[in-house]
Amino acid sequence: MSYPLFLQPVMKKRIWGGTRLRDQFLYDIPSDQTGECWGISAHPHGKSTVKNGIYGGLDLNVLWENQRHLFGHTKGEVFPLLTKILDADQDLSIQVHPDDTYAQKVEAERSGKTECWYIIDCEKDAEIVYGHTAQSKEEFQQKYLSKDRDTLFRRLKIKPGDFFYVPSGTLHALCKGTLVLETQQNSDLTYRVYDYERVDEHGNIRELHINKALEVINFPHQDIFIQPITHVHQSTEIITYIENQFFTVQRWKTEGNTSFIQDKNFQIISVLNGEGEFFVKGERYPFFKGDHIILPFGLGEYQTSGNTEWIVSFISKDQ
Repeated sequence: MSYPLFLQPVMKKRIWGGTRLRDQFLYDIPSDQTGECWGISAHPHGKSTVKNGIYGGLDLNVLWENQRHLFGHTKGEVFPLLTKILDADQDLSIQVHPDDTYAQKVEAERSGKTECWYIIDCEKDAEIVYGHTAQSKEEFQQKYLSKDRDTLFRRLKIKPGDFFYVPSGTLHALCKGTLVLETQQNSDLTYRVYDYERVDEHGNIRELHINKALEVINFPHQDIFIQPITHVHQSTEIITYIENQFFTVQRWKTEGNTSFIQDKNFQIISVLNGEGEFFVKGERYPFFKGDHIILPFGLGEYQTSGNTEWIVSFISKDQ
């Protein structure tokens, strides 16, 4: 049976987190330092649970293993994507993620981590760290060891509505005052390069992973320029930001009633603004800001109502 699957997210306390996941999305957060909402996740470190229908109470990993028809019989041992909302109340550590080959060879993990960010909201003059200025590993080491970090790490100004693609090997960090929707490969591999000498709740300086980081950072850094493609379907504007072997990520802005056909293996949706309803095979499924939803394979034709903004992601049918 195919119907919209509404997921219960997992909240994560982080040293850099704040309260905006509660203030803007009305989530029940465990701490005033809540940094991450894992909205759609089958990762062992945080599994989303289905809230509705005959699959209610099952976590996404169980569905993936036992109800693969819901995902168009997509290949792979693990659900391929992970969607988060991040509240950076303070600067995150400057970090890098490995690619699939390195993750499999060195960490015995199935995949590395390529990700992308949609800036939901940010403070005036907010920034991100994106890349570095070194032309070689040797130059990077020299600047890093001499603590010449102001010229080593590249900082970019951001604004709400910006989109950034962060492939594996890209040095990066969210900075203070940003609220971000992140779509990524299903991985939790992170190598910290610099963490402002912060200590954890036990008073210990957080571990850095500079040696592994140096093995996976891209030298030299290369910017990846996004050229969004916009088209209009009935009363819905659809902007496609990225489409590659890892994921396709789009922003849908709906106004009023629209009819769609769900013809992907599956689609994952995070509702950023507004509220409305799905109409599927005569049934109503209300949704609200902050909901995380999977539209499974075989859903077919459906309708939506309401003025809403979604981030929609899926993978190629060939995957």
